[in-house]
Amino acid sequence: MKLSDYMLSVGTKARAAADELVKTPSYKKNLALSAISRSIIENKTKIIKANDKDLNVGEKKGLDAASLDRLRLTENSIDMILHGLNQIEALPDPIGNMEQVSYRPNGLQIGKMRVPIGVIGIIYESRPNVTVDAAALCLKSGNSVVLRGGSEAFHSNRSLAQSISHGLKKTGLNENSVQFLESVDRKYVKELVRMKDFIDVLVPRGGKSLIELLSKEAKIPLIKHLDGNCHVYIHSDADLAKAERIAINAKTQRYGVCNAMETLLIDIDLAEKTLPKLVESFLAKGVELRLCKRSLEIVELENNVKKALQSDWAEEYLAPVLSLKLVKNIDEAISHINRFGSKHTDAIVTENYSVARRFLNEIDSSSVIVNASTRFADGFEYGLGAEIGISTDKLHARGPVGLEGLTSQKYVVFGDGHIRE
Repeated sequence: MKLSDYMLSVGTKARAAADELVKTPSYKKNLALSAISRSIIENKTKIIKANDKDLNVGEKKGLDAASLDRLRLTENSIDMILHGLNQIEALPDPIGNMEQVSYRPNGLQIGKMRVPIGVIGIIYESRPNVTVDAAALCLKSGNSVVLRGGSEAFHSNRSLAQSISHGLKKTGLNENSVQFLESVDRKYVKELVRMKDFIDVLVPRGGKSLIELLSKEAKIPLIKHLDGNCHVYIHSDADLAKAERIAINAKTQRYGVCNAMETLLIDIDLAEKTLPKLVESFLAKGVELRLCKRSLEIVELENNVKKALQSDWAEEYLAPVLSLKLVKNIDEAISHINRFGSKHTDAIVTENYSVARRFLNEIDSSSVIVNASTRFADGFEYGLGAEIGISTDKLHARGPVGLEGLTSQKYVVFGDGHIRE
């Protein structure tokens, strides 16, 4: 079949499935999620074998440690996928909810109703869990979805997609509610991003080059995020024991993720007291440090300690590398974050309520955190069950995109024979 004919068939089936899903009651969507969960459990060994195949290919191609970490599926990570599925199943269905209902002086009752967006196209790299997270969130929010995973996770994604299809079939839902493009040819992506008659929204999840490509070529609105250059700022009124735990966790709990800290800012008043200890802790974890000029007056250059370049302040390393800067005060910290950050996630450690409130008000990011690690900026941790991505856009959806982010609203009006004079 020609590419154009194949994609036309995919789009037509997706639109028909979306028309069915909008009429599907919550209990039936939940039955499908439960069946998908059982199917993944039954096929767990097969899924891990498919993932091993991807990992072997990736190692031969020279994928770095962070990329392999994002690609890897283990018993534990599959259990987390299943836990996310269970959470999504337990969440209230937003579809049909009425909000902001009020009476007008003429007696009309006007409000807003939650409705599905329709057909979602998702283009993603590396992470096989996205296949399940995206399918589950789209199904629960009444959307059909077309999935196109990256070549590095092809076998893993296909195996998971087969389990999803099996679960849909078992519960009588249209199997085309979730379609997986079984080709790694980029021509399919170029065709998908132009299918404005069938796809309502595109969600790209991947590296900066993918996002930039789709932003340039797509004829369809995007819900997207670019890089995750996240900061932790240790304010002069911080509890230092708390600050050290948060900073170490934000950087080292996992390196190849978008909510890992990439730059640590510390008030200069604390430098003598806390900097040597933090440097020692990071070096013990194998983190390479890139320090500002003022930091290097306290900490000497040595193995794994380098002078920071200007480019380091805007860098998303996704690796055991951290830039560190001493700042005069909160003014300099806020200015630095808003200039070099990626509007993803930024945290402050302080016991000063007024300073914390100012940080919350003035930092222009999708998640702003007080006295906790940036690693919590995640749909699962926010109680969304999972996320379809973390949006750094400001329109429609911002931050972790869960069920509500995959819906729209329409006005509903209730009258009783009203006519406009």
